[in-house]
Amino acid sequence: MSAKAQKHDYHLVDPSPWPALGALSGFVLTFGLILFMHPDLLGGIGETLGVFSFLPGVAMILITMAVWWRDVIREAHAGGHHTPVVQLGLRYGMMLFIASEVMFFVAFFWAFFDSALFPRLDPAVWPPAGVEAFGPWPIPTVNTLILLSSGATVTVAHHRLLAGDQKGTVAWLIFTVLLGALFTTFQAYEYIEAPFSFTDGIYSSTFFMATGFHGFHVLVGSIFLLVCTIRAAKGHFTPEHHFGFEAAAWYWHFVDVVWLFLFACVYIWGS
Repeated sequence: MSAKAQKHDYHLVDPSPWPALGALSGFVLTFGLILFMHPDLLGGIGETLGVFSFLPGVAMILITMAVWWRDVIREAHAGGHHTPVVQLGLRYGMMLFIASEVMFFVAFFWAFFDSALFPRLDPAVWPPAGVEAFGPWPIPTVNTLILLSSGATVTVAHHRLLAGDQKGTVAWLIFTVLLGALFTTFQAYEYIEAPFSFTDGIYSSTFFMATGFHGFHVLVGSIFLLVCTIRAAKGHFTPEHHFGFEAAAWYWHFVDVVWLFLFACVYIWGS
């Protein structure tokens, strides 16, 4: 046996520049967002400088996602490094990641309920006086039906994959991605027609932060599922080896559940 032959089931990842690039991208993106949301910073040029920082940050994050996913796909598909032990570790990692995302949204719900249950305004009412809050009809309800339908289609795609039906898997994944894009379109329209802006008070701030970050997660999940669609069309997934698809499905179901809480709390109760 060669001295370099692997004698264990674990995968020792090769040195990679993508974590460093991802950290830098996140910093540039956050820096740009802060400047954009506080245009009075840096002598009044914060908004302009923020745009020029925000857009490169988004581009760098997309590049990081593309090259990092490319390397992971090579490790799993071509390299054969994702043994059952490695897949188990990946599952635990995805579970912990989703748990951290849950706490991320808990912070926004906390801010919303703290402001709604204990308003510090004059008069102390919620929604604040003069604010035309969003109700559940029509766009939020339609978007709820869209996301619930997408959760069903991604589940059907998983069952098709387990049955060895490659064409069926690809078709149902395409349906899911299209539903995700439709949700994003309706939410963008809702934002355009909003009677308030991000800086108009605590209601608008908590509304846009909670629903906006959820919309961002829908966009990321749609990209995740689009990558899985391409991989499924190339035959990367088998009934026994398809954790990349499972991770995308878990993430998508998490996005669905968060939206149900947003719909019930922000659009129904909060209005």
